[in-house]
Amino acid sequence: MIVHDFTSQKSVLQKFIAQLRDQEIQKDSLRFRINIERIGHILAYEMSQKLPYTQTTITTPLGTKDMFLPEENLVVAAILRAGLPLQQGVISCFDNAEQAFISAYRDHSDPDTFEVIVKYLASPSLDDKTLILCDPMLATGHTLENVYLALKEYGTPDSIHIISVIGSQDGIQHIQDIFPENTHVWIAAIDESLNDKKYIIPGLGDAGDLSYGMKL
Repeated sequence: MIVHDFTSQKSVLQKFIAQLRDQEIQKDSLRFRINIERIGHILAYEMSQKLPYTQTTITTPLGTKDMFLPEENLVVAAILRAGLPLQQGVISCFDNAEQAFISAYRDHSDPDTFEVIVKYLASPSLDDKTLILCDPMLATGHTLENVYLALKEYGTPDSIHIISVIGSQDGIQHIQDIFPENTHVWIAAIDESLNDKKYIIPGLGDAGDLSYGMKL
C-alpha cells in the first residue's frame, strides 16, 4: 500500500483543513461541507495522475490536437453519511464514474469498545474497475476494513484508492495490514494519536454531525 500524505505540503489545501478544524468556523455546516468537497476535489486531482491514460485526437474548430485522456472505469464509494461531501468533490473530477453508497457506523453498546456495523450497501460491479473509497476520518481503520470486506461480494477491482481528510498513524497502520498491495491512500493530514474513545487528536470532531447536524 502506498500512502500519499499531504500534511506538510504548503498549498491552499492547508487553508481548507484549518477551517475544518476551527471550532468557530465549524458552526457553519454549509461551509464545513463545502471545504470537505474542496479537499475531495484536490485529492481526486492528485489521484488522477495514477490512472491509465489513452491518447485521443480532439477536433477543434480550427484543426486537431492529440491529447491524453484518463480511462475513467471508476466506482466512487461514499461511506455514509460523512463521506457524501467528500464523494461529491471526487466525482466533480470524474464525469463518468459510477457511484456506490455504504452505511457504516460505530455501535458503542459496550462502553469500553465499539463495533463497526455495515447496514446498507448499494454498488455496481467492481470487477476490473478502479474503486475509490471516500471516508473523511480515518481513525482506527476498522470502518474501512468492514466496508472493504462487505464490498468483496461485488467483485475484484483492479486497484483501490482511499481518499480521506484526516487520519491517525494507528489507522494507517491498521489498513496496511488489511488492504491489498495495489491500494493507494490519499490523505490531507495525518495526526499524532487517538484518545481513549478512539477519536483522532487533535482531529476536528465528528465530521458527520458537523456536516449534517447531531444524530439521536
